[in-house]
Amino acid sequence: MHNRRCGASGLILPAVSLGAWANLGEAGGEDVARSCILRAFDLGITHFDLANNYGDPPGNAEIVCGAVLAELPRDAYVVATKAGYPMWDGPYGSGGSRKHIIASCDQSLRRLGLEYVDIFYSHRPDPETPIDETVGALATLVDQGKALYVGVSSYLGDRYTDAVEAAQRAGVPITIVQPYYNLLGRAIETELIPRLSGAGIIAFAPLASGLLTGKYLDGRDPAGERAAIWPGRWVRSHADEERVRLLNGLHEIAAARGQTLAQMAIAWALRLPEMTSVVVGASRAEQIEQNVASLDGLEFDDDELAAIDALVGTD
Repeated sequence: MHNRRCGASGLILPAVSLGAWANLGEAGGEDVARSCILRAFDLGITHFDLANNYGDPPGNAEIVCGAVLAELPRDAYVVATKAGYPMWDGPYGSGGSRKHIIASCDQSLRRLGLEYVDIFYSHRPDPETPIDETVGALATLVDQGKALYVGVSSYLGDRYTDAVEAAQRAGVPITIVQPYYNLLGRAIETELIPRLSGAGIIAFAPLASGLLTGKYLDGRDPAGERAAIWPGRWVRSHADEERVRLLNGLHEIAAARGQTLAQMAIAWALRLPEMTSVVVGASRAEQIEQNVASLDGLEFDDDELAAIDALVGTD
């Protein structure tokens, strides 16, 4: 495993992290979670990314993953969770209010069976709540010893800058930011990287929710599947024939590099010096092994990067 320092902080994360959004919190999926987490740990993945609303029912991912993590030495791994998306009914069940952030962290700690999390995120911007309140709540969690580091997810542009400035006023740095980033969605290159202010980046959906795994090379329609959620705008803006042409073009570049499309997509995201890690999901231990194998081919030459840009653009 390659380990990377997170921005200007002392936090070190593996280049590939395991996320629980899609597959590690399903009801009855305890055996899947256990096999994936333990195999990931064997391969050097020491960072596990969750959120309060992950799983079926929401919160189940923290319960299931927390039970497995209890088998591992606590000081040998990093666990992250988040709050901000709808989690319970009523006016305090979502958003960025102090009430929601602190209550969510307390609930997450109980589900995880932990005294603290290593990273706690504001899961999304909340335009209805002052940013000083949201970031101030994150600072309180650090002061209370419930979180060691804090971050923000899906903050770009001025919203991210506002969070950084609020963090400076609160006396706690934004250590890490988690944006959507992959071959088909590159907004962070202009909307985040120039504004980092010492934070590290961990990308979610580096495989575009499965669109870059290779299973859509034959023209399979992603409508109604996860691959139409985060990369939905890209899917909607490309007709079926064009989508197949572009994905197969990327597949050919990957094959020439001796990689699968998924492996090249992960390596490509990690090419950025600002990129600390990428979060991948898995439903089988074999998928984790294949994703970690991406690290055997992280170098790109200028011709390869130019060919990728020519296919999918730089936006």
